[in-house]
Amino acid sequence: MPILRMSEIREMSTEDREEKLQELRTELTKLQTMIKAGGAIENPGRTHVLKKTIARILTVINEEE
Repeated sequence: MPILRMSEIREMSTEDREEKLQELRTELTKLQTMIKAGGAIENPGRTHVLKKTIARILTVINEEE
C-alpha cells in the first residue's frame, strides 16, 4: 500500500477516512504482534510508515472538528 498524502486524505469522505484509519490500525497491530513474537517481517520500516499515515488521517479529522 502506498503512502497516503495529505491531499489524498483531504479528498476522502469522512466515512472513507474512518475505514482507512481502522484498516491501518489493524495492520499496525498485526505487524507489532509479529515483531513482539520474534517473527521476521518483510519490511521493518512499514510500521513507521503506518504510524505516520495514521497520524496524518487523525490530523485531518481533528482539523475538521
